[in-house]
Amino acid sequence: MSYIRRMRLVLDTNIVVSGLRSPSGASAALLDRALSRVFTLLLSVALALEYEASAKDSEQLIASGLSEAEVATVLASLCAVAEPVYCWFLWRPQLRDPADEMVLETAINGVADGVVTFNRRHFASAAKRFGIPVLWSENGGHHALPHAPFSWSSVSRSDRADSPQQALRRMSD
Repeated sequence: MSYIRRMRLVLDTNIVVSGLRSPSGASAALLDRALSRVFTLLLSVALALEYEASAKDSEQLIASGLSEAEVATVLASLCAVAEPVYCWFLWRPQLRDPADEMVLETAINGVADGVVTFNRRHFASAAKRFGIPVLWSENGGHHALPHAPFSWSSVSRSDRADSPQQALRRMSD
């Protein structure tokens, strides 16, 4: 029996917000991959709360066209598929932007294979010190992200999570 280990990734808040704002963009596709368990999403309580605070900001709600309930459904779906990370050690300060510290701490404590962010330069030197690659460039181009072909039919119903669109449709029914 062979075992295939999925990549363990931490998504910066800007990726989650971008995915909610642009449902046909690369960030939304990455959220779909997380929900489909193409990779293991690592998530700490602090980072989940940061996702929620940012995504439910009134400006973000207007830009995304989603209601607070719809955002909550997507975030709850992400939490349901994520591997919880307990931050036993805080490594602050490592980054110029204090808001990015919880992303890095989740990656370190969760033994992540990478941090996915639009702010590559914010993370580059600190992530390198801990041996964690930054997997998204400033221009939104993919770098070493999991692109494995995925088919819903290959996953049993009990093992798969809803995509954001499916979760929203189910909620409105």
